Amino acid sequence: MRMFLQARMDTEAGNRAVADGSLPKTIQAIVERLHPEAAYFTAVEGDRSCLFVFDMQDSSQLPSIAEPFFSMGAKVTVKPVMNLEDLQKGLGALDGPAR
Repeated sequence: MRMFLQARMDTEAGNRAVADGSLPKTIQAIVERLHPEAAYFTAVEGDRSCLFVFDMQDSSQLPSIAEPFFSMGAKVTVKPVMNLEDLQKGLGALDGPAR
């Protein structure tokens, strides 16, 4: 299932990870593990943030996906998402007009 993950890092924990060099290594390991179809890095409400769209085969993967972010003091949000093709497929499966 296509998932959207947003990780907002704690500023102090992020500063330590930048200073000790672990942030780029952690991000690289996460990207290699998730093989995201999209990966973006930005600030969200003033916090370092990572945004990933990736395929999750089973919900049991969630702890191992989120844990590296938690170790950096991040607030993690994960939710299922659709691209346009998925939406069109879903809407095409409806039986008649939406009410």
